[in-house]
Amino acid sequence: MGVIGDGLDRAAEQAFTRPVPKTAGARMRFLVRTEKSTRAVARLLGVSRRTVERYVKGQIKRPRPELADRLAGEVRARWQPRVRERARRRAATTGGIVVESRARFGFTAAPGTSDDGRMRRITQHLPPVYAARLFDAQAAGATDIQLQAVVAEGLREVYFKADGHRAPGLMVEFTDIDYIDFDI
Repeated sequence: MGVIGDGLDRAAEQAFTRPVPKTAGARMRFLVRTEKSTRAVARLLGVSRRTVERYVKGQIKRPRPELADRLAGEVRARWQPRVRERARRRAATTGGIVVESRARFGFTAAPGTSDDGRMRRITQHLPPVYAARLFDAQAAGATDIQLQAVVAEGLREVYFKADGHRAPGLMVEFTDIDYIDFDI
């Protein structure tokens, strides 16, 4: 996934009520419990079934770095799905989402006016409509460019146009993202 998709996932993870398992054995046991078989976990991680069983029993304690990364990613993706979904639903219906970003913003407005792009750091609360659009697009498998367009539209309407009170016809270019972070 891209920068914006990963940021949305991190924002949903902030709602977790319990910490994610830290040891390789605990992570492997969690995956076996959720996937219902050691064979499915072995296929998921690209290791043998016997290796999974040895982690579950505690015979192996430290995975190779690439396996540790895959294991951590798969556990994090499956950890507390209902809590994650509840946080997304709350953001999409009542709370909205806060976007903090440092990126290049450029503008095109009425004929004869323009503003060359420059790096800006913006922290802005977007209404639930934009949060819903972001989460729906992410669930539909949208690319990072498409998610970026939704964020740009939200920032344009709320931050730059002040909810339609100024700068009619303003178009905002949102490029060269240095970082972007979301808070639900």
